[in-house]
Amino acid sequence: MLSSKYKILFIVFPALYFLDQATKAYIARTMNLYTSIPVVENFFSITYLRNKGAAFGIFAESGFRLPFLILASVAAVIGIIAVLRKLQPDENLTAVALTLILSGAMGNLMDRVRHGEVVDFLDAHWYGHHWPSFNIADSAICVGAFLLAAGMLVEKRRLYAQKQE
Repeated sequence: MLSSKYKILFIVFPALYFLDQATKAYIARTMNLYTSIPVVENFFSITYLRNKGAAFGIFAESGFRLPFLILASVAAVIGIIAVLRKLQPDENLTAVALTLILSGAMGNLMDRVRHGEVVDFLDAHWYGHHWPSFNIADSAICVGAFLLAAGMLVEKRRLYAQKQE
């Protein structure tokens, strides 16, 4: 029987990876580049963009960006899988967090391998002040990182409380 970490991996990973790839394909197929559809006026839009760089467009104009980003993504995927394999059966929050990060990393890695860039389309803004556009993969990475940090904080407090007893 599969342990809970593998159940989490085999359910969450394909669902998020498919959702990420399907939404990016749908946006690329149905919208023209740089067009925007307001969802909540002056707050949130669907805007079709392509990001050649990493987060916030870092390395977008660099000549080494694509090999570097692909290599960094592959290293991250390998590292996450290695950590997932070593998790204890009761570390479900960590398994969820790492699976979210893995799903996002794989989604953006596949875009870089196939297209040399990543499709972004979620556009959060306050009137004319825009947060950098992002996608489902980016969201999964951020939520996973938050859960990982929150889990570490809870564990640190638990260990501190045990020490005080």
